[in-house]
Amino acid sequence: MSGNHHDTSEHGPAARVKALEQLLIEKGLIDSAGIDQIVDAYENKIGPRNGARVVARAWTDPAFKKRLLTDAVAACGELGIAGPEGGHMVAVENTPRVHNMVVCTLCSCYPWPVLGLPPVWYKSFAYRSRAVSDPRGVLRDFGLELPDDVEIRVWDSSAEQRYLVLPERPPGTENFTEDELAALVTRDSMIGVAKVAPAKKQ
Repeated sequence: MSGNHHDTSEHGPAARVKALEQLLIEKGLIDSAGIDQIVDAYENKIGPRNGARVVARAWTDPAFKKRLLTDAVAACGELGIAGPEGGHMVAVENTPRVHNMVVCTLCSCYPWPVLGLPPVWYKSFAYRSRAVSDPRGVLRDFGLELPDDVEIRVWDSSAEQRYLVLPERPPGTENFTEDELAALVTRDSMIGVAKVAPAKKQ
């Protein structure tokens, strides 16, 4: 996975999508730069920011955290976050002894309302196959080395059920506001291939 988090192969649907996009660009119906901005917004800003709000609320509100771990769909709904790709969602909690990570071995099922668009590496064959057979190796490729006594649980998403990882709250954030906490949370930490890094309060 290291250095190869983006699958650049173009077969089947990927090739057809690129050909259609090129045709629409040539006809002046779409703007390539505009599309890139929209994709970036949904992949890295809008969607993951929703999930970050959910995580920050769970870190600061024990009752909400309990509701999230019991019924993630309803808890997200309390924050106005809903959608068809998040209709069957389960939240799993990372602890000092258990680390969760999410994969979809069949395709790329993913909770769009809280995470935005799935990253290219999430859909790649390398990630989908190795996340199950060698999760520690995959996490190392992402720069996350876990102690041997930490149990790794891999959750396989499907059309019937998608997962959101509730990462551990980083130390030194006891006095952070909910907004400040949300700013620390990354998409990768909610997939489980990273931890939330602590940051100094401004």
